[in-house]
Amino acid sequence: MNVSVFGLGYVGCVTAGCLAARGHRVIGVDVSADKVAMVNAGTSPIIEPGLGELLTQVVGRGALSATTSAADAIASTDLALICVGTPDSRSGRPNLEALTRVASDIGAALSGRSRDFVVVVRSTVLPGTIERVVAPALRASASPCAGELTFASNPEFMREGCSLHDFDHPPFVLVGSDDERTATAVQSLYAEVSAPVVHTTVRTAEMVKYVCNAFHALKVCFSNEIGDLCQALGADAHEVMRIFRLDRKLNVSEAYLKPGFAFGGSCLPKDVRALVAAARANDLAVPLLSAVMPANDGQIARGLDEVLDTHKQRIGIVGLAFKPGTDDLRESPMVALVERLIGKGRDVRIFDPRVSMAQLVGANKRFIETEIPHIASLLCSSVDDLVAHAEVLVFSAPGPDADRALQLATSEQMLLDLTRGMVCKWPVGSAQGTGGRPWETTASIAS
Repeated sequence: MNVSVFGLGYVGCVTAGCLAARGHRVIGVDVSADKVAMVNAGTSPIIEPGLGELLTQVVGRGALSATTSAADAIASTDLALICVGTPDSRSGRPNLEALTRVASDIGAALSGRSRDFVVVVRSTVLPGTIERVVAPALRASASPCAGELTFASNPEFMREGCSLHDFDHPPFVLVGSDDERTATAVQSLYAEVSAPVVHTTVRTAEMVKYVCNAFHALKVCFSNEIGDLCQALGADAHEVMRIFRLDRKLNVSEAYLKPGFAFGGSCLPKDVRALVAAARANDLAVPLLSAVMPANDGQIARGLDEVLDTHKQRIGIVGLAFKPGTDDLRESPMVALVERLIGKGRDVRIFDPRVSMAQLVGANKRFIETEIPHIASLLCSSVDDLVAHAEVLVFSAPGPDADRALQLATSEQMLLDLTRGMVCKWPVGSAQGTGGRPWETTASIAS
């Protein structure tokens, strides 16, 4: 393909060089004449292992050149990759001046064009940036043209110091576009890259890069806080984390990385508190670990607000245990939610077939009898009884009980899914495009 790469900084130089090495004809564009001159001389304007040699090769055989003229680059290409920086401002918001300027330059260069053109944002931008910033800025400076103009998001996943390897072996090639032809065009850039292609919406692709970076930052802080704690408690930090990383089933895996409701149970809350207490006893600050329980409580507060915002009195709760398939109520976020709803004067009923006073024994029975005796009287014997009571049905987990409640629900009842597995915050019979079954607009709660 004939590709223009706007911005010859870290991402732009690596992207331009790697695409040129894979047979594409690439023109780099930058406002800095010095950077342009260096690229045209086959030298790298940034420090990155192997990049200088790569640029020498691709420039030498005519696969890569550079210019300060957006018009010249656009005239010779059919797809533009925007790779300019988006540094933060004092408020933390991304500074989009360079992005806006490049979009305007591309728009002006496209004026009167007869061929289709694809604009791809590779810079890290928040969801909605292409829609609200890039596209308007580009169109504002472009006179009518006969060709079709489409947009895509294509975030990079390269680390400084090993970016050439990362370009060839990313976790996936992420393409955000609402147009199939555009997505295919972007995918073709990476035909020789060894990675699965993920096609999604523009806003999802824009968000994924931020989520990845935030999680990486979280892992660094978590590992460092654990290192501090290990040192204070006399444990070998590197050995602890080496063994931690061996668990690919739960620790380094997909486990727990799905949006849902708060955590609970007999392990996670008490163990987090134990670590925080141990740190405090050793005069050690662990701000990340200290924030876990308040953040978890914030999810319960969010659930409470969503129920209260319905302005209904009769609430039906499907599921009370801290997670499906168990009768364990210890530190269950649903118990906390029920108690807060009762405190707000709501008429609450609960159905959880595993939490029944007739079949509970041992610790769980004692827990209800001593800690939450008032909740025992709120338990319904069947889903049918629960649905008959409720103006609002609140789901804490997927499963057959939730499916049964959905089947029984009428158009007069509101549905609230705290697991975020489906969209069901409106009455069943309201017009949401499916003729009265709103949970079918996304995925079944059982999925």
